[in-house]
Amino acid sequence: MLLFAALALAAAPARRLTAAAPIDERIFSGRPSGEPASFLVVLREEADLSGAARIADRVERIRFVAGALREQANRSQAPLLARLAAAGVPFRPYFVVNMIEVEAPRALAEELASRDDVSSVAANPRIRIEREPVSRTDPSILSASVELAIEPNLTRIGAPEVWERGFTGQGIVVGVADTGFVWDHPALKPHYRGFDGAVVSHDHHWHDAIHDAAAGNPCGADAPAPCDDDGHGTSTSGVSVGDDLAGNRIGVAPGARLIGCRNMDRGVGTPARYAECFEWFLEPTDVHGGNPRADLAPHVINNSWGCPASEGCTDPNVLVAVVDHVVAAGIFVSVSAGNSGPSCATIDDAPTFYASSFTVAATDLDDQIAGFSSRGPAAADGSGRLKPEIAAPGVNIRTSVSADGYRTFSGTSAAAPHVTGAVALLWSSAPALIGNVAATASLLERTAAPLTSTQDCGGFPGASVPNAVFGWGRLDVAAAVAAAGAPTQPRAQPIPRPHRRPVGRVLPRS
Repeated sequence: MLLFAALALAAAPARRLTAAAPIDERIFSGRPSGEPASFLVVLREEADLSGAARIADRVERIRFVAGALREQANRSQAPLLARLAAAGVPFRPYFVVNMIEVEAPRALAEELASRDDVSSVAANPRIRIEREPVSRTDPSILSASVELAIEPNLTRIGAPEVWERGFTGQGIVVGVADTGFVWDHPALKPHYRGFDGAVVSHDHHWHDAIHDAAAGNPCGADAPAPCDDDGHGTSTSGVSVGDDLAGNRIGVAPGARLIGCRNMDRGVGTPARYAECFEWFLEPTDVHGGNPRADLAPHVINNSWGCPASEGCTDPNVLVAVVDHVVAAGIFVSVSAGNSGPSCATIDDAPTFYASSFTVAATDLDDQIAGFSSRGPAAADGSGRLKPEIAAPGVNIRTSVSADGYRTFSGTSAAAPHVTGAVALLWSSAPALIGNVAATASLLERTAAPLTSTQDCGGFPGASVPNAVFGWGRLDVAAAVAAAGAPTQPRAQPIPRPHRRPVGRVLPRS
């Protein structure tokens, strides 16, 4: 649910010194006069994060970014929050971007748009889509087969070679923003950060951004424990870190720890939901939303989703500041390219085309581009920048699903977690790179296996590298680790088991 403030006095609307902020007409389209709708009020003031790049310590850098964003939001939003409290409408403030989610009728939206401190009033629709059980973005084939071996997609990107050097992602935390995940799936349970091998606590390891779930959603709303209402998030998590320690080796970085945030209601998100998960990853809180901990932020976030106009991302840049701010904190953001290929310029859902997003196309095991994989360049924002950055296996990828099963999974949603896991391997092998997103992206690009195409897109010839089909080529994490100069280190066992630490009692699964 949205927050209701308990402020006593309302501030008068700020005097307008510039033209009124635009209101997306789709917010109230088809609604009776006076009926409230959900929308986002974006404020003009932006925090100065220029000092973040000079902070060497990862945790201090995150604290600096989160602190600057929070201070700026608290100060600049105060008059507007007072007005919303006086109006008696529900709202939820954010700090990862200077924005407030509001549910109110058009008259109040127009008043807010007239304020000098407001930049825009954007859509945030709560839509309901009839869907198949498998995510709308990823054609998948369920499989009951179980093969106790390293999966060929992992071999294709060189992950086992990195494991043999002694690096499995140990010390690195992977965040998954998705439909949730089944934390006690055999392939995920050993890697979930909230589980120490005996007891579990979901504080700082899980957040649910779904506060008004559709009827019939098996996870409901505000799930206190990790829950997957679709299966998609359990599958992407498996590709990133999955390994049941008994032969099912399905994840790129089985030594990394897993945390997660549910940002979709059975595969349907909103800009506010997507922003809320990024905000939580910046400073994970306990399950009650308190005690934020920048030191428990993930190193890398997997985003196997896209926000189309139908979900409210009618402004192509609605989430750009969110992603920019998270990356400024030194957190790597891996994003699936989308499944709208094979035409050019189909990487067109936020945040796939953002400069700060590391966007991943899908290949098969023969290094051929998947027909469904979206192509660049970025056209939705008019930039024409190169997209995708890289490609990774995304066709018939065996991974985790449901309570304890496995399936083959196809889509760029299966490709992005390969890069997420690769960052974990790379940063565990070369700690000096941790938090240096630009250097890490450059290393992954220049060590990729170069691939060319017969398809020319938007000034990027397919015969050249990089191109708008494969980017710089297919991910080769073994080459990246070698190029980083990582030594070989001995290890007692292939995958480190979770260390024991004091945590709370076991919470019931939702």
